[in-house]
Amino acid sequence: MTDGSPASARRSITPPPALGDAARLRALADTGLDAVPDEAFDRFARLVSDLLEVPVALVSLVSADRQFFPGAVGLPEPWSQRRQTPLSHSFCQHVVDIEVPMVLPDARLYPRVRDNLAIDDLGVVAYAGMPLTDLSGRVLGALCAIDNKPRAWTAGQLRTLADLAAACSSELRLRIALDGAQEARRRVVRAHQRLELLAGVSETLAGTLDVGTSLRRLAATMVPLLADWCLLTLVGPSGQPTEVVAVHRDPARTPDVDRFAELLRTGLSQDSIIRAVLRTGQPRLGGVASLDDVARGTTDPEMPAIAERLGIASYLSVPVRAVGGTVLGAITLVNAPDRQQFDDRDLLTAADIGRRAGQSVGNSSMYGEQRHVAEVLQHSMLPRLPVVTELELAARYQPAADRVEVGGDWYDAFVQPDGDLIAAIGDVAGHDIEAAATMGQLRNLVRGNAFGRPDSVGALMSHLDSAIRGLRLPIAATATLVRICDRRSGVREVTWCNAGHPPALVVRAGGAVEVLAATPEPLLGLARPTPRASHSTSLTTGDTLLLYTDGLIERRDRSIDDGLAELAHRLTGTDTVPLDDLCDLLLASIQHREDDTALLAVRAR
Repeated sequence: MTDGSPASARRSITPPPALGDAARLRALADTGLDAVPDEAFDRFARLVSDLLEVPVALVSLVSADRQFFPGAVGLPEPWSQRRQTPLSHSFCQHVVDIEVPMVLPDARLYPRVRDNLAIDDLGVVAYAGMPLTDLSGRVLGALCAIDNKPRAWTAGQLRTLADLAAACSSELRLRIALDGAQEARRRVVRAHQRLELLAGVSETLAGTLDVGTSLRRLAATMVPLLADWCLLTLVGPSGQPTEVVAVHRDPARTPDVDRFAELLRTGLSQDSIIRAVLRTGQPRLGGVASLDDVARGTTDPEMPAIAERLGIASYLSVPVRAVGGTVLGAITLVNAPDRQQFDDRDLLTAADIGRRAGQSVGNSSMYGEQRHVAEVLQHSMLPRLPVVTELELAARYQPAADRVEVGGDWYDAFVQPDGDLIAAIGDVAGHDIEAAATMGQLRNLVRGNAFGRPDSVGALMSHLDSAIRGLRLPIAATATLVRICDRRSGVREVTWCNAGHPPALVVRAGGAVEVLAATPEPLLGLARPTPRASHSTSLTTGDTLLLYTDGLIERRDRSIDDGLAELAHRLTGTDTVPLDDLCDLLLASIQHREDDTALLAVRAR
């Protein structure tokens, strides 16, 4: 066949005999699908792309001489526009041939496909394809996930792909079986969409504990799947709207729908349907609606005009209830004239979403209150930094992004009677009130143990071990203790002892970074009586000592050593950055706050 592609792409191949099976080709034709986008199958492709995190996902149906894609995500041009390829570019034809899944970590290594032009022209390297079948088990094509680099497919990913392929096959069978019953088919599709929506709502709401983010995600989930546009309204203790989120299926209508939401906060009349739902907690269904309904429900003359542009022919509104039954808000869905009117099934679906949203909003509100209390408590337990001649100090504490618990990260700095500065940082195991209480005990022990004593930091740390054991305190913690001696001859001597804590760093004047590494020593509270070592370095004018907890360098997807190397690289050349700015930059560099983070920086002036 000639398709306008380069000559190298028009390779003559002998298709597998299974492709020409007459019964299979009849079933394929009965689907009514071709090389044009189909929303249902595009949705399957998007799910595959999102859930398996692949750049390309296809619903590929294979005829006798080509493959075409009613569902596709990520195809390069010109294939994205054409929605089809010759068999010279088809891996999915082999799924039809063998009638079982085909999983290739690196297609270039497999004789069956290593000469396939899709490798060079479409960037297909890793491939996983699951058969798509009709009711008789004939394989019509494949639901496939594609990566442009080698990939070891996990069992979970293949199970997800198989589950989606089963659902996609069901959709194909519906297209075939219900060809002569379009109304019935539409109802089945809508029911499927409702189930899909409900299945995803809980996950959508669970993805964040921020109320505003939850509402925006929920609105985006419902539009356009369930409605042309929607309004999510939350009310305060007075019953007045405090937050309104609005979404329209047409991005060009975003300014209008945002303006409508803004006016709704203060423009609801006593006859408003939304106000009635908020007041009574009872859902309302307007199978037929008009601009007169909007005019009666508002006090602002601008709102009906906006509603006319947005489109209104049918609506429903359901309460958002907290667990105890309190009405927190309302979900209002609106359809334009060119869309089917809402019915009782839509009302039941929306009511279910309202219940789930109420639980999420209640949890988010509770989370916000608890997080505020936790952060106030945590910060109240952190010290005020001393003012030291010729030394500049700065510190930061930042809780993990997704928790309300106070944690065990801490820092401290105080001046000895002889003028030396004692600095410490540590991390108590755990992320709860008990960890925070233990942190407070440990910090006080450090102060009581070190203040006024001329002992080396190694000896002070050994004394601290003895105090923890002697007082039978249930403490397991990492810590670094530092003494910075009073300046003599322009240089400050720095001695440190590290009990299982990430190594301190020194940014030298000039920008070079030094890691204060030493032989690892056990954590506080876990060691048998053993002398701890002191190590020394020096600080000259412009040098910066950085103490930190592991939240700054630890990630699930990399080692501590890699995190430390990245931090050292990031600090290189920062010797002239103001100390407070440097601390802020370090915290801002944390992309995913998986743990609490504490910083203590000391710069010699």
